[in-house]
Amino acid sequence: MASSKGYLDFIMEQLSELEEISSRKMMGEYIIYYRGKIIGGIYDDRFLVKDTESAREMIPDAVRELPYDGAKEMLLVRNLEDRDYLRRLVEAMYEDLPAPKRK
Repeated sequence: MASSKGYLDFIMEQLSELEEISSRKMMGEYIIYYRGKIIGGIYDDRFLVKDTESAREMIPDAVRELPYDGAKEMLLVRNLEDRDYLRRLVEAMYEDLPAPKRK
């Protein structure tokens, strides 16, 4: 099942306080980038983030879910209404993430 544009718009609005936040459509789903690094994405209308140390600290009771068959587990973000929390989550994750691959 592909994710809806409306759900993406909601998540991007919630993350709008972050500079350099962007998304890219890929095979019916959406990859979310912060300052050029992939932080997670929208999969089947679920906001999933990469399983990093900082993300686990910010979401200690996180449910791990597969974005799609064959992928690594990611953390489901449930607290979608709190913009400040989402901003802090993404900022905390940034240093844990690898640099973007050069093309």
